[in-house]
Amino acid sequence: MKSPSELAAKLARQWDNADLREQRLTQPQAWPLSLSIGKPGAAVIRNDLNRVRTHLQAWQACPIGEVEWHTVSYRDAADSIVVPLRWQLRSPSEWIAASGQASITNEYETLNELCQKTNPRYHRLWMRQRSWWRGKPIDEIRLASSLADQLGPGCAAGAPLRTLSGIGNDTKFFERNRALLLALLDLRFEGEAGKLGLEGFLGAMPEGEHWLLMADLDGALLPFELLRVRASEIEGGAILPGQQFLVVENERCLFMLPKLPGVLAILGSGLNLRWLSAPAFTDREIAYWGDMDTWGLTMLSMAKSYRPNLRPLLMNRELFDKYAEGRAVQEKSQARLPMEHTLTKEEADLFNHLACRENGRLEQEFLPAEIVGASLKQWHERYRAR
Repeated sequence: MKSPSELAAKLARQWDNADLREQRLTQPQAWPLSLSIGKPGAAVIRNDLNRVRTHLQAWQACPIGEVEWHTVSYRDAADSIVVPLRWQLRSPSEWIAASGQASITNEYETLNELCQKTNPRYHRLWMRQRSWWRGKPIDEIRLASSLADQLGPGCAAGAPLRTLSGIGNDTKFFERNRALLLALLDLRFEGEAGKLGLEGFLGAMPEGEHWLLMADLDGALLPFELLRVRASEIEGGAILPGQQFLVVENERCLFMLPKLPGVLAILGSGLNLRWLSAPAFTDREIAYWGDMDTWGLTMLSMAKSYRPNLRPLLMNRELFDKYAEGRAVQEKSQARLPMEHTLTKEEADLFNHLACRENGRLEQEFLPAEIVGASLKQWHERYRAR
């Protein structure tokens, strides 16, 4: 037989289980919650009636939920005894009260307030990952969620993050809440913010440094095969070797790049493409290769805004239609193409085609390696044949 305090301790431990917590806070069918109390054994009835009496009194005094009592007959007792067998809790609030922990009550009240005053898309994050808000000012968490609702790709337009304001955030707000904002934006945009970083995703001037990966496809342009370079150094006027530049959206495509004399590849820029305005790229041959999805075409438009003569590679309707079957996936969070974009009619038509498809995302690494290699070599040879 279990006492109210023993079951309260069990209920308190269950609050720490993220799966149980989410289930009980969101699913009506999780209620009522029935906990077994257990009946006194014959030996206890025979040898320790005071313990039984204390047990019965404790459950008679339980003010929370509903205790089910049943009449049980014992051989060693002159009369049948009415004992508690089950404890029924009918709602999350009764679960929290039954746990008997002030800290859990405070968390539950905070969680309730967050769910009442923030966008429903964030509620699951609050329920499952208490570390985002536990022990922190709730107004700060609410402000972060409001800000995440308003921010979008490239919205900073090159300004530092600390200058973005409008809903009451101070200049240090992004510094204090960077990780939380990334988590919230990842929920809105299916992980794009986390992949690109906060500054890269918002198009903000980096507070720290955005590092680009340079790959020497020639073999003799750099002292190393791979080299990390700060975008700010390129933007500041650094001289780059090579006759042709290949800009690649994602670093994970590095293994697909063939050896190309005179070509320097720059990978991992994401939405931070402002460095393309640097003097190093003036009058140089530049190609761009990104994912075939709305984000990839939005980045292509941004790249062309800095270098109008930039040549897109492996980003066309014919290629998408040829390899979409079994390779394309759903793009759950789509980019919005600005009214004043730089895409050609064919590229804009591809954007609209992808935006309307159920599976409108074909990532770079899912193209056949031989097709990628052939396209890059063709671009390289056409330039050298001029």
